[in-house]
Amino acid sequence: MEVILNALEQGLLFALVAMGVYITYKILDFPDLSVDGTFPLGASISAAMLVQGINPWITILAATLGGACAGAVTGFLHVKLKISNLMSGILVMMGLYSINLRIMGKSNIPLFNTNYIFKNSAINSIFIILAIVILIKVILDLFLKTKTGFLLVAVGDNEQVVSSLGVNKNIVKVLGLSISNALVALSGALTAQNQGFSDITMGTGIVVMGLAAVIIGTSIFGKLSIIKVTTLSIFGAIIYKLVVAVALWMKLNPNDLKILTAILVAIALASNSGVFKIKNKRKRLKDNGEGGEDNAENSEVMQSI
Repeated sequence: MEVILNALEQGLLFALVAMGVYITYKILDFPDLSVDGTFPLGASISAAMLVQGINPWITILAATLGGACAGAVTGFLHVKLKISNLMSGILVMMGLYSINLRIMGKSNIPLFNTNYIFKNSAINSIFIILAIVILIKVILDLFLKTKTGFLLVAVGDNEQVVSSLGVNKNIVKVLGLSISNALVALSGALTAQNQGFSDITMGTGIVVMGLAAVIIGTSIFGKLSIIKVTTLSIFGAIIYKLVVAVALWMKLNPNDLKILTAILVAIALASNSGVFKIKNKRKRLKDNGEGGEDNAENSEVMQSI
């Protein structure tokens, strides 16, 4: 039971990353690799401020704003300097590695002697995290229903249509990247306070894991139109963390977690693209072939009439 509760807690923390990745990969169609840098950026900002005795909630807000700025830089490199979306993310990710080291002053900051939101709290940490995730989800859902939110979705679908409306598509892209990386940095800050430390390597593979969570959520629950995209991301993150927890519970070597993630992503992508529906497709083709003669006879009758 403890394993499941811990997986739920980690899944809720990771749900913020999944929602951020959903904005870039699914809505904007932008492969943003800067996520691997903004996750530890949020953790490093929060940890560095906590050791200075600053209020934990203020450190979380500062970390979120820092992530938004990092996302804006990625967008600036892409829309103004005309650097490809992939390279823009890589450049920001590389730059953030040094920035994070500068912020922390070293590769790791323990938070055992500091005051943070999960320490000595009368409320269980999972309820605090759940409340934050629900709040962010509601705000994001409301935002996507606004005019700006519709423009954000439209930019990912068809940039020309947005430009024809007299709207600067570049500003919308930068806004989307800022929101996405703000969510990722928020998750990093909360994760650091939940784990009790910040480490420079916290963001390794975050973008792949976030994409895995998004794909798992959309593949399993995507056909249920009543479920919002943000909820799909949350469900996907929780399922992903549960799978990892079960794998560790079954004594799987922790070194194999990355290949497990790769396999999960591959299966989810294959399922999403309809590879596992070949038999059904062949059956439909066969049925169409059997009915071909009847269709031909019907067409001849219509021509004679």
